[in-house]
Amino acid sequence: MQSERRPRLTPSIADVRRAVRTVFTVAPASTFVLVGLSGGADSLALAAATAFEARRFGARAGAVIVDHGLQTGSADVAAAAGDQARRLGLAPVLVVSVQVGTDSGPEAAARAARYAAFERALAETGADAVLLGHTLDDQAETVLLGLARGSGPTSLRGMSVRNGRYLRPLLGIRRAQTREFCADSGLEPWHDPQNLDPAYARVRVRETVLPVLEHELGPGISEALVRTADALREDSDALDALAREVLGSSWTGTGEDGRIAVDTLATLPAAVRQRVIRFGVEAQFGATLERTHTVAVARLVTDWHGQEALHLPGVRVVRQDGVLIFADLGHAFE
Repeated sequence: MQSERRPRLTPSIADVRRAVRTVFTVAPASTFVLVGLSGGADSLALAAATAFEARRFGARAGAVIVDHGLQTGSADVAAAAGDQARRLGLAPVLVVSVQVGTDSGPEAAARAARYAAFERALAETGADAVLLGHTLDDQAETVLLGLARGSGPTSLRGMSVRNGRYLRPLLGIRRAQTREFCADSGLEPWHDPQNLDPAYARVRVRETVLPVLEHELGPGISEALVRTADALREDSDALDALAREVLGSSWTGTGEDGRIAVDTLATLPAAVRQRVIRFGVEAQFGATLERTHTVAVARLVTDWHGQEALHLPGVRVVRQDGVLIFADLGHAFE
């Protein structure tokens, strides 16, 4: 049984195990986690380190493998990943086939299907969390893509180590280290051909953009991007907290509409004002506003000259008698 092998403790094995250990040192001994395993080097190193650390702490660790069905032979890849997980001593091991939708881009659709499968696995097994194998390199790519798209602090903050029941213990680990971990442990990772397909923006960032930046600006670009994300996440969390305080004390909902006084919004810094608008609409109507939308709503406060109602995704907004009134598109303003 592969879990009985004792590979030589190399720097990469030590670093990855140390990163995973943090999951168990802050959790009760009864913790039960699932590793999201694709068979690639990142998730395979995560699975092996999790199996090792879970045994040390008396915790339980299983795996969930999602077959997206997007490539020829994907079922065989998923089955092989399942076999690897069992040899590592992970249990239970769930291999789940999903249907990937077509409503959004292929990456977003695959991600939605994958997380839906993770949610089902959590419900079926009673596990406390799913561990994901995102690395420092993935974080740098995410931040650079967000910067290129101009998507603001929500994307520039990158991925969190913890997001609900999803944990990313390897965000401080380089991709090269997970490959070394697998080589040092005698593990054979699967090499996803899509990771070299330039049709995907993330692949172009990984294979072309970041290497050019490293060459032209010097080494350490990925680490610098991650430090930027960490700083932005701290600032963004603080601004979010301020906005939610204002929302709780000043937003009123009637069932048909939501209201907030113009004077309240006018006294807020722009970053907090736009968050109040976005969070209020999201909480009451389930609609997601982009920055262009919240800026347009903010103009009803800061640049008022009698504008008509705004029609935004899922909601209409009008200023009446010193109050902004938000209503879903099925509700007519009086």
